[in-house]
Amino acid sequence: MTADTLAAPRAPHSTPRKKGANLEKWGWIYMRVSGVLLVVLIFGHLFVNLMLGEGIHGIDFAFVAGKFASPFWQWWDVLMLWLAFIHGANGMRTIVNDYVTGPKARRALVWAVWLSSGLMIVLGTLVVFTFDPCLGIENSATEWLIEKCAA
Repeated sequence: MTADTLAAPRAPHSTPRKKGANLEKWGWIYMRVSGVLLVVLIFGHLFVNLMLGEGIHGIDFAFVAGKFASPFWQWWDVLMLWLAFIHGANGMRTIVNDYVTGPKARRALVWAVWLSSGLMIVLGTLVVFTFDPCLGIENSATEWLIEKCAA
């Protein structure tokens, strides 16, 4: 055997790959793509909220109501919410698969991660799309909000 050849594998026969979708591969790709998208979405969110206008001092209920009145910002926040929760749940699934040895405990924990993430995604999406800025408004420093709620 020369120095530039590889040694034979220890097992004489490798196990064939299972048929069907390679979910681990797609989970790995999702983590990379969603990570890049999340960086863009989060830094865009931070720039608009903290750098434009009055900065952090301008963030109040009227600011949030103004953002949630725009379908663009609703979809921006929902996309950020969905990507972040699925990204985090997939990361937790990977950690559980790596460190939990019992198959029943692993299955229960993975189910718990996905169920809790799904519940938070549904609740967060409902909050964004059903947000009512007029609920409980009596007085506000922003005239457009008072006029909108009076109508």
